[in-house]
Amino acid sequence: MELRNYVTTPDLVTAVQAAVALERPLLVKGEPGTGKTVLAEEVAASLGKPLFRWHVKSTTKAQHGLYEYDAVARLRDSQLGDPRVSDVRNYIVKGRVWEAFEAPEGAVLLIDEIDKADIEFPNDLLQELDRMEFFVHETREWVRAKRRPLVFITSNNEKELPDAFLRRCFFHFIRFPDRETMARIVAVHFPGLQEALLREALSLFYGLRDVPGLRKKPSTSELLDWVKLLVHEGVPAETLARADAQAPLLGALLKNEQDTATVRHAGLRRSRRA
Repeated sequence: MELRNYVTTPDLVTAVQAAVALERPLLVKGEPGTGKTVLAEEVAASLGKPLFRWHVKSTTKAQHGLYEYDAVARLRDSQLGDPRVSDVRNYIVKGRVWEAFEAPEGAVLLIDEIDKADIEFPNDLLQELDRMEFFVHETREWVRAKRRPLVFITSNNEKELPDAFLRRCFFHFIRFPDRETMARIVAVHFPGLQEALLREALSLFYGLRDVPGLRKKPSTSELLDWVKLLVHEGVPAETLARADAQAPLLGALLKNEQDTATVRHAGLRRSRRA
């Protein structure tokens, strides 16, 4: 499996292969911006399979991923004399899990940011993800996966997940990229980037991450945004080499006034570590 637009590490490749071999969901943790979501997207593209992305919110229930029954619409249609009311299937709205189960050649199912939901949410999906089937009560029918989808589950560690759920997953923690890996990531997105500009940008970026007291350290995605702006504005490497706490376009990296003040007070550091 070759991921053309995603820089992998050997341990991450091993984790994906293990999840496939075990037929278990791959639970991917790591700080925001480390590429957890993009991993599922790139694996789907590499395998030529459709991606069904279920983005979890604080109000999301497990049932939403299976299906929803629109009783209100059916009641309204019955009052209007709509003949569709005779078939309850017309009011069943398929969720992302159901859609992934129906993919004839298999699919990639991404359950994104599972830790945002209620603590019972993961446990409510145990049987469905383990047996790859669920029961539709309104139609009295079972829905079974035609081919087991490859399931990716991401978490930002906002809350602990239940042990029973963790036992059914293969776990991988994506460490924040070191400087060498980050240079490869930037090169994928900006081929031909001047080496001097990349060197100075990475020095400032990792220096920022080392400033004590930051509420939100800049992430990989924010670095890519910053580099894009530097290229767009034609900022030369020499400007970054001379930059102080007023370095150009820091709003792409620092996302609140407290962190901006912290950097100004501490001074803009540089990291020359390889």
